[in-house]
Amino acid sequence: MKFTRITVDPSQMGGVPCLRGLRIPVATVVGMTADGMTSEEILSAYPDLEAEDIREALRFAAETLRQRELPLVTVP
Repeated sequence: MKFTRITVDPSQMGGVPCLRGLRIPVATVVGMTADGMTSEEILSAYPDLEAEDIREALRFAAETLRQRELPLVTVP
C-alpha cells in the first residue's frame, strides 16, 4: 500500500507522520475521528486538509496496526 499524503520529516514535528507536509499529525486526525467528529467537522477545524487526507490517515493507521503486535488484555 502506498501513502502519497503521509509525510515524515525528522526536522518537523519530531518526525511523526503528518499530512502533506503540514504540521497536522496523522494521530490528531485519527483521534478526532475516534472522538466522533465527522469529516466535515475535522475539515472545518483544519481548513488546509482535504477529505482524502482524512481517509488516508485512517488507512495509514489501520496498516500501521496490522504490522504491530499490541499488548492487549485477553478476556477469559
